[in-house]
Amino acid sequence: MSTVGGQAGNLPDVEGRVQQVVGENLRRVRVDLGYSQESFGQHVGWHRTFVGAVERGERNLTLRTVERISEQLGVHPLELLWDRDGVT
Repeated sequence: MSTVGGQAGNLPDVEGRVQQVVGENLRRVRVDLGYSQESFGQHVGWHRTFVGAVERGERNLTLRTVERISEQLGVHPLELLWDRDGVT
């Protein structure tokens, strides 16, 4: 497969986009459920600063962690992985 400017064919540059999507979705679900970053961190066993870093897309979660967090929040894992803005 050929690459142009670090991109394969005509695919958009999406490096790190999944981290951002998970973070944005996690923040939305957390707020919808009424959790502060601190109370959410206590609920799932994370420090408040780690919650913030995940929400900003600065931390990369494993798929297993996404599954575990979604179970604790009572949402389907795709709710955290789905890019609501779509891929352009």
